[in-house]
Amino acid sequence: MMLNFYPGPSKIYPEVRTYMTDAYDEGMLGTPHRGEQFVQLSRATVGLIKRKLNIPEDYYIFFTSGATECWEILIQSLTKHKSSHIYNGSFGEKWFDYAKKLRPKSEGIAFDLNEAMPVEQLEISADTELICFTQNETSNGTQVSATTILNLHNRYRDTLIAVDATSSMAGLNLKIIKADIWFASVQKCFGLPPGLGVMACSPRAIFRAKQMAERGHYNSLVSIYEKMLNYQTTHTPNTLGIYLLRRVLEDRPFIKGIDQELIDRSTALYEFFAQFQDIQLLVENEEVRSRTVIALQASERLVDDIKKRALHHNIRIGNGYGAWQRNTFRIANFPAILDEEYEELKRFFLHYYA
Repeated sequence: MMLNFYPGPSKIYPEVRTYMTDAYDEGMLGTPHRGEQFVQLSRATVGLIKRKLNIPEDYYIFFTSGATECWEILIQSLTKHKSSHIYNGSFGEKWFDYAKKLRPKSEGIAFDLNEAMPVEQLEISADTELICFTQNETSNGTQVSATTILNLHNRYRDTLIAVDATSSMAGLNLKIIKADIWFASVQKCFGLPPGLGVMACSPRAIFRAKQMAERGHYNSLVSIYEKMLNYQTTHTPNTLGIYLLRRVLEDRPFIKGIDQELIDRSTALYEFFAQFQDIQLLVENEEVRSRTVIALQASERLVDDIKKRALHHNIRIGNGYGAWQRNTFRIANFPAILDEEYEELKRFFLHYYA
């Protein structure tokens, strides 16, 4: 069996196999998405997302096709003129590039891989309608801490803040109340197959969407919100994805426990990889290291060799990404991956260097 440490799509919970059969047997796959069976499923799933992931009761939950669709929804439905994007890696920058296509005046603020987001030095224009950043930058294994998010929230209280939490939602206990919008795809910490996004919006974000009343798109936020008042979607939804999400959340512990497990495991992984001379931790500053995506740097030749040999041993390691594509590899630290699988990974590296 292949051990999958790819940082998304990543390992799915083995129980998903049973859940899929159950979905078929329960007649869920052919059920009308305006019917009672779907509405009940949607309502139950929203309740579980809030309860299990510690999302405030007054936030609204929406289903999308994935996180990148959320980039589009938020720019078109919450900004008339511009958004400001703070980034230090490929995914944050892609969101900014995409925003510029829709709102050419959008601004980007880049910061360094090894520095915390420089909240005090930020010069965000007064006419910015939406501040955007990636909580966990999958491309380089960095993260923005809860304290930094709190400082950003305190400094720009009147501006909506949107957070791409694709590699951390359902893995880390995020302080949702400190930003207006959080979103993720399910193929990472949720332990599910790709094709579904989850977005949580504050009452303030919905108020702004209603004010703007942008209805020019099938996935306009105000339309999504109105449909979801009845636990329905604007589009024909990924019913199987939502069903699997409900089942996984029912069987998983609360986020607090998962968060602690991932933090402990990431600490052990960083310590383990620090012992090898020709592998470096890409992120030197411990404060900004991701807890869910471990990025490791080595020569191009060594990276290539490690990945090939790992695959030969049925171990899939993540490629580098963006600027770090050729000289890094990445290890996912997601809840669906078992401790013993990491022990197997460690044995491979110890054997490789023997």
